[in-house]
Amino acid sequence: MEGQNVEELLAKAERDEAEKLQRITVHKELELEFDLGNLLALDRNPPTGLRHAGPTQEAELRALARDNTQLLINQLWQLPTERVEEALVARLPEPTTRLPREKPVPRPRPLTRWQQFARLKGIRPKKKTNLVWDEVSGQWRRRWGYQRARDDTKEWLIEVPGNADPMEDQFAKRIQAKKERVAKNELNRLRNLARAHKIQLPSATGMHPTGHQSKEELGRAMQVARVSTASVGRFQERLPKEKAPRGSGKKRKFQPLFGDFAAEKKSQLEMLRVMNSKKPQMDVTRATNKQMREEDQEEAAKRRKMSQKGKRKGGRQGPGSKRKGGPPSQGGKRKGGLGGKMNSAPPALGGRRKGGQHHGGKRRK
Repeated sequence: MEGQNVEELLAKAERDEAEKLQRITVHKELELEFDLGNLLALDRNPPTGLRHAGPTQEAELRALARDNTQLLINQLWQLPTERVEEALVARLPEPTTRLPREKPVPRPRPLTRWQQFARLKGIRPKKKTNLVWDEVSGQWRRRWGYQRARDDTKEWLIEVPGNADPMEDQFAKRIQAKKERVAKNELNRLRNLARAHKIQLPSATGMHPTGHQSKEELGRAMQVARVSTASVGRFQERLPKEKAPRGSGKKRKFQPLFGDFAAEKKSQLEMLRVMNSKKPQMDVTRATNKQMREEDQEEAAKRRKMSQKGKRKGGRQGPGSKRKGGPPSQGGKRKGGLGGKMNSAPPALGGRRKGGQHHGGKRRK
């Protein structure tokens, strides 16, 4: 009995070992293509077992993924290894498959104004060491930053310059000068970023410190100063003959894209009601004003036309010339009755004749 139990245990151990080897060893009809640099395994074998898997398709997919992963791990164990901090690490070769990028290739950073000037003049940057010798402390210290060499902020006594106010606080003046330098550097950094992204600088709407401003720059500066009040220039007085600034009218207000569904439904129904109504809505006051305006324009055009005709007919003539149609008191001759000449009578029934009643006048056919 004891011998039989030992034989069963040995057989069971052999079967377990065979199962382990079977799990590690995977046989494929076509060898897989490996790209160990990207940890990529490409299986070109057709999935014939998945077509007839039926309800066990999920299990077949897991088995296929396990086998391919096992083959990839077997290839990794064949690579040269090294030990890094008590860990065994494999050296991956260079990747052979070009994978697409998730994001586009970053563009080169644009140059700042100083870098452009240095490239134009051929100035090369000189590399400086971080540590310099400090004669005051007698040791090597950093060139910039905390605990730097020749740090004047640690001085407890400052000499007052000869041209300065003796009552002026030199410590506060030094702190203010440092704040101004920091603010200037930050402004230059923001200007470089705005120039790189092609954004208009905020100072472009004001006046430049050069002292040579154009008419447009002065106009923009005056407009900005005008709307810089608490009332946005509403109660600001205007200069004589000053034109109204552009863009100062009322802005259109749009309803929000989402939120007030009741108001949106009401406006849409009102629009449909107006479109479906047989009688179009008409603003009586607006239509009356439009009609009156058109009539005034027509009358003004007629008067202008008549005045132009009168000027052409009744213009000045030379001395001794005869004027037709003038009043009799001006000494002119009229055609028609009373021995004068007249042009203003209507034509007769028998034909067109000049003159009125026949009182010694001449009749023409």
